[in-house]
Amino acid sequence: MQQKLHSLEDPHGFSISLVLNGLLAGLAAGAVAIFYRILLNHAENLLFAVIDYTKGHADLMAVWFLILALMGVLAGKLISWEGMSSGSGIPQVQGEMKGYLNQNWPRILVSKIVGGTLCILGGLSLGREGPSVQLGAMAGKGIARLTKTSATKERYMLTCGAGAGLAAAFNAPLAGVMFSLEELQKNFNSSMLVCAISGCAAADFISKNFFGLLPVFDFHLHSALPLRNYWLLVLLGLLLGICGAFYNFVMLKGQDLFSAMKNLPARYRIVLPFLLAGIVCYTMPQILAGGHAMIELLYGQRPAVTVMLALLIGKFLFSAFCFGSGAPGGIFFPMLVLGAYIGAIFGTVAIDQTGIESFYMVNFITIAMAGFFTAIVRAPITGILLIAEMTGTFDHFLSLAVVCLISYMTAHLLRSEPIYESLLARILAKNGLQENEGPENKVLRSFSVGGDSMACGKEIKEIDWPDHCLIVTLQRGEEEIIARGSTVIHAGDTVTALVDENYLGMVTETIQLICSEIQMPS
Repeated sequence: MQQKLHSLEDPHGFSISLVLNGLLAGLAAGAVAIFYRILLNHAENLLFAVIDYTKGHADLMAVWFLILALMGVLAGKLISWEGMSSGSGIPQVQGEMKGYLNQNWPRILVSKIVGGTLCILGGLSLGREGPSVQLGAMAGKGIARLTKTSATKERYMLTCGAGAGLAAAFNAPLAGVMFSLEELQKNFNSSMLVCAISGCAAADFISKNFFGLLPVFDFHLHSALPLRNYWLLVLLGLLLGICGAFYNFVMLKGQDLFSAMKNLPARYRIVLPFLLAGIVCYTMPQILAGGHAMIELLYGQRPAVTVMLALLIGKFLFSAFCFGSGAPGGIFFPMLVLGAYIGAIFGTVAIDQTGIESFYMVNFITIAMAGFFTAIVRAPITGILLIAEMTGTFDHFLSLAVVCLISYMTAHLLRSEPIYESLLARILAKNGLQENEGPENKVLRSFSVGGDSMACGKEIKEIDWPDHCLIVTLQRGEEEIIARGSTVIHAGDTVTALVDENYLGMVTETIQLICSEIQMPS
């Protein structure tokens, strides 16, 4: 009888399988992210319609405050029902990728979509992009569970779905691919790349069918900044690095503020930003929701520096208060809006003081978004690609790279931890877990070699071992053999591997498939 070969023995078949799995995850993630994006667009439009209708009418304003309080209570109950739906969602995906968390994908989908829509309808300064990453990841995980794929492929589909969610939210497939590798996967193995490209391309295709081909930001670049003016980019990079470190500090302090409210049950704390949003509705409505209204102010004739500074400070403090409450929403888009305003203020001063052409203002705005994102998230490649795709041009790639690298190094020298890693550490601590760091995150795992396995009779160097592991020893009876490339593996041997704990599930399953007996058809 013919042996039934596992897909790992057939690289060609395995690659095709990854493409198909990526497409499935991408289509599911894209569909969920698009549905969420449409809901939030309608919620934001309804919000500003309510403000226009109620403004100046005390009785109607009072009714709106009551509705805001009820929406806050409902959002709090949703978080109590599914705790992993709070906040951005990106740290939760990272935690699952590392094996610390196991999210309930149907509950996350329901709680995040409903809760996120309530938050935008209420005017909270939160973004759709972080939640889209979590929703995309859960859609990918759901497809993997429904199709009963292996644990390894489920991990691929979860990562792929996360990147696809970002691609659909921003119309930025390259940034989605890079985010899944640089920020979530933390490595660039070819199998993950194939899966991520398939998923992000599929999500971007259906997203563009709904929202069109135009980039998210309507900034038109006149020309790249001349090299003689790059000293301005050095100053901008330093400023963004400092501002990014301060942003991370304040965002975490916002969470500490709400955690200190011991006398108020956690599920009711989220009512506070809803009530604050009611005040903001009638005083500074531009800073509500994600920040699209603020971005539109930068098109064409821009506000004075004092006005931009007031909006920047207001948006920053309001965002910290909303996010600190644990409301289901992200910091991704508000973060880019803040970066754009830092760039606009810097550009206005630079143009006034140096006399360079005023059309370079757009350069400073878009470059600052990428630099601010990099200082906060510490993912420079994603930041560069994201802003290039969102603005529809790669013409100022060099200036983007200069600012992102300088802001990256500045934030690092200030000892500011990347925001999503800090948030993940807090989630794990809340759940009684602790993330391993440094050399402690390497663990030893042993695997028995079957007589009819892929490994039996082969030299160690002939086997395509998975990434993130090192074969250390072979135990053969009473003899322990130090593993070398030329060491032949025999049936009955026990292979011991040193495995990166962040990839323990994927690596363990792959080595088990290599060392286990090949199943015969019945």
